[in-house]
Amino acid sequence: MNDVSPIKKGRKFDQVLEGARAVFMADGYEGSSVDAIAKAAGVSKATLYSYFADKRLLFMEVAKAECCLQIEEADAILCDECDPRRVLCVAAERMLEFFLSDFGQSIFRMCVAESDRFPELGREFYETGPKLFRQRMVDYMRDAVEDGHLVIDDLELAADQFAELCKSHLFSELMFGIRKTTTEAERQRVIDGAVDTFLARYGAKQA
Repeated sequence: MNDVSPIKKGRKFDQVLEGARAVFMADGYEGSSVDAIAKAAGVSKATLYSYFADKRLLFMEVAKAECCLQIEEADAILCDECDPRRVLCVAAERMLEFFLSDFGQSIFRMCVAESDRFPELGREFYETGPKLFRQRMVDYMRDAVEDGHLVIDDLELAADQFAELCKSHLFSELMFGIRKTTTEAERQRVIDGAVDTFLARYGAKQA
């Protein structure tokens, strides 16, 4: 099994990370060059390589940082005492935005492509991103059950089902190259359908 090289942090670490984020967000993993990242970060390639041995490690560090931001936003959403439909709609919007972004798809492709050579990458990303978001959803659903808004026996399964409903067909079609973009109307259709389906199954009115 290959080990992920340790990441060295120093005075310009955050500067490198921010420059890399800007480039990766604009061009995705495959379209981003180390030269472009170094230029955006305002550092030399030597400085960049002193922190990250290769672009792959840098991309995953940016991915983890981005997920932390998503989770912080999710905390604000899921702690809101709005009705479940409002909370779930906003959560679905945020999840779909990430799933369908070039950045989100690049993360998925990289974790799959490197799963044999570097299985730790996918596991580390999952632990610091999707797994934490899933736990936030579980915690929210538990509170909603206690408040009488939802009726759920298996919280983990329900959280996973909601995430899959939010992907719908759009994620697969983008990943397989069937389409390049999605429209706002298409995304809203998926969000409304995900929330309607989830509440039809788990809404308190079904009790």
